[in-house]
Amino acid sequence: MTKVAVLLPAYNEEVAIASMILLSERYADEVIVIDDGSTDRTAEVSEIAGATVLRHKINQGKGVALKTGFAYAKDYDIIVTIDADGQHNPSEIPLLIKPIEDDEADLVNGSRYLNGQDTSTPRYRRVGQTVLDTATNIASGVKLTDSQSGFRAFSSKCFKYFNFDPEGFGIESDMLIEASENNLRILEVEITVRYDVNTTRANPVIQGLSVLFRVLELMRLNRPLIYYGIAGAIILFFGILIHLTVNASGLSTNIYLSAIGIFVILMGIVLFLSGVMTDYMNRFKH
Repeated sequence: MTKVAVLLPAYNEEVAIASMILLSERYADEVIVIDDGSTDRTAEVSEIAGATVLRHKINQGKGVALKTGFAYAKDYDIIVTIDADGQHNPSEIPLLIKPIEDDEADLVNGSRYLNGQDTSTPRYRRVGQTVLDTATNIASGVKLTDSQSGFRAFSSKCFKYFNFDPEGFGIESDMLIEASENNLRILEVEITVRYDVNTTRANPVIQGLSVLFRVLELMRLNRPLIYYGIAGAIILFFGILIHLTVNASGLSTNIYLSAIGIFVILMGIVLFLSGVMTDYMNRFKH
């Protein structure tokens, strides 16, 4: 029989945590709360509700919380991660674990946008989400519709491939990229999300940028041809534009403007060639 553990990384979630535990217990052999240095009664309430509680003395971020949870639950067949703030519906856990039980997937990602039916996401979030989805998809080589979802299921095949490097929310993209790099099967299923609950307290712009920078760094390492190629193409375009503008306006005799145009063109070419060389070396190493 398949053994399932549900992980709830939590930071100051005393209001919602009990209901999330009680609702998740119906579908799991063990519900595990990782109390990431909460200053409220998250740990106490979680214990009363019947969860196993793993405590961090100080807040270390979601990546570290998941690392602690995965290490504890390493002997389970399936690990489900779900946000502790009440935005996800634990009754949908069977939807996520079924593809793994049917041997159709190794990682199942819960998506708000799979069939384009979610219309309640705040517009500013959806714009940022689209940017992060696009960057993550390019970095991983997998087409997903909700790369930042915290509601996921993982087969035991996945556990050894995760490094849990980012301390914060960049962990969501990291896990997808690492799974893809190791040829794990990734599948999405549709989930619902509530936005009338108090979700992350972090500044969404700062949080989004930190995730984006992390994804771009992984893209540089894993997809150098795309990373340097896009940057090189953009710079090359502006270099050619400057060069044509200088010539068209009769300023070609201005040595300084001509030099700037040539320099930008050369920089674009160098970046593109750097991508080609780095990509070749990566393929050679593998």
